[in-house]
Amino acid sequence: QAQIVESGGGLVQSGGSLRLTCTASGFTLGYYAIGWFRQAPGKEREGVSCISNGNGRIYYADSVKDRFTISRDDERNTAYLQLNNLKPEDTAVYYCAADNGPMGFPCTVEPKTYNSWGQGTQVTVSS
Repeated sequence: QAQIVESGGGLVQSGGSLRLTCTASGFTLGYYAIGWFRQAPGKEREGVSCISNGNGRIYYADSVKDRFTISRDDERNTAYLQLNNLKPEDTAVYYCAADNGPMGFPCTVEPKTYNSWGQGTQVTVSS
C-alpha cells in the first residue's frame, strides 16, 4: 500500500531551522515528482517547492526562495525540505506529495497534480 509520511516538524524560534523528511513506502519515489505544500489555519494550501523526477529540476515559491532547500534521495525513497531563517509566517502544516507524471517534466506546485499525499507535519515559528 502506497504511503507517505512526513516528519521533522516542531516549534522553533524566528530565525531557526528545521529539516522536514518525506518517507515513501509501497512505491518507488524515484519515478515521482515531489512537492511540498503548506496550509496555515484559515488559508488555502500553498505550494512551497517541488523537485521533478529524472532530472531533479527544482522550483521554489518566492516566499521561501533562498531560505528553503528541497532535495531527494531516491535510494532511500526519501525527500527533504530544509527550512532555514524561519519566520512566524512560515507557521503551517507542511505536506509532502508525489506525482507520477512523465519523467523529466518540470514539476509544479499545483495541488491537483499530485495523487499521493502524506498526513502533514506541524511547523510553528515563534516570534
